Amino acid sequence: MRRTLAGGLLLALAACAGPRPSIPADALPDPQPSWRGQVQAEGGLDAQWWRGLGDPVLAAVVEQALANNVDIAIAARRVEEARAQFRLARGQEQPELVGVLQPSKSRTVSAFGKPLTQEGGVAQLSFSYDLDLFGRLSSATEAARAGLLASQAAHDTVRLAVAAAAASGYVTLRSLDARLSLLRETVAARAESLRVATRRADNGYAPSLERQQAEAEFRAAEQLIPGTELAIRRQEDALSLLLGEPPRGIARGQVLDALPLQRVPVSMPSELLRRRPDIAQAEQQLVAADHALDSARAAFMPKVQLGISGGVATADILAEPIRIFSVGGSILAPIFEGDRLHAQADAAAMRRDQAAYAYRKAALTAFREVEDALATVQYSEAQEQALDSQREALAQTLVYATKRYKAGYSPYLEQIDAQRLLLSADLALVQSRADRLNAMIALYQSLGGGWQAASH
Repeated sequence: MRRTLAGGLLLALAACAGPRPSIPADALPDPQPSWRGQVQAEGGLDAQWWRGLGDPVLAAVVEQALANNVDIAIAARRVEEARAQFRLARGQEQPELVGVLQPSKSRTVSAFGKPLTQEGGVAQLSFSYDLDLFGRLSSATEAARAGLLASQAAHDTVRLAVAAAAASGYVTLRSLDARLSLLRETVAARAESLRVATRRADNGYAPSLERQQAEAEFRAAEQLIPGTELAIRRQEDALSLLLGEPPRGIARGQVLDALPLQRVPVSMPSELLRRRPDIAQAEQQLVAADHALDSARAAFMPKVQLGISGGVATADILAEPIRIFSVGGSILAPIFEGDRLHAQADAAAMRRDQAAYAYRKAALTAFREVEDALATVQYSEAQEQALDSQREALAQTLVYATKRYKAGYSPYLEQIDAQRLLLSADLALVQSRADRLNAMIALYQSLGGGWQAASH
């Protein structure tokens, strides 16, 4: 009869929890079969992909950022915090042994009106253990384990982002250096044109208008230099922050044109889900939320605890110490809890569903970033080829315009227009080269940068 009543109670409590809600079907990512963009090569990535960019200084910048960056240090401490939380959750499953030493001294009044002083004490060991028959504590431990894995993946996501930012920042710095070098060459060339125009005007071979036009063009190029130097200084400061240092100058290596434009191995969309740490982070957060739901549902079931204690009690009124002990257990079953347990379980289910949709969003974002990077690599290459052809045509235009001006067949304005257009094309080429390199770096990052999940 007692077994029947106990079984009926368990079934009633389990029914109170209701059916376990499943993950929404539309929260699961559905990878596309192939990429929209043009894929030149397939395969895995080197985890130290920045070393393949052909510049030891760039590699040193990235590796220093990985060693000293403050955001990485913060992420590493979050991993240790999650590790401590996992140890705490696992410790809740272990038995507890507590020692008690309780000396006492009291002074009272006896029945005869005399002072009565008594001394004594109790020394005791208590052992308690939660049997966790329904997995409340074990589910919480698994949730903490998944949280630890999520924090480790988040740490790797920060490392990948810092490596890409450092490499891209260095490329941007070298593009600004190339821009500054080009502007200085242009200013030097226009200074010579101004000197010639001034001499011709002073000798009466040309109108003063040509001298004024030459000076205007000289000043137009000259005023671009301070803005570029400011951009270089600010870019160095930004890189210094990534390196975890106060603002300082950054060492230079290869010039922009010497950095190789290599083909990046591209994995299939289905494989991307296992190669990006941010997706692994979202997946482990979903696992943690799912185990937290199991723990919340297990709270509907009874808590069975065992307790054993033993020790000795002494007092000056006792002839000898007395051994004391206690053996027992407890079963705590919720009967009326004002809907608190249902609310906790429902909230845990909604957090699990939020984590599921966050996982889907992380996957969709990853697919989009790869597509964007592939398209940028493809179209920036076509743009640079067109700019290079335009630059060659403009260089010839300047040669012809200069010859025609010197021969007296055309005004000085034609030469000025040709100079302006050539400078604009040269600056656009520098920017296009930097854009292609940064797109390649972005593609490395969007593909996971050779990341692999750590084994546990």
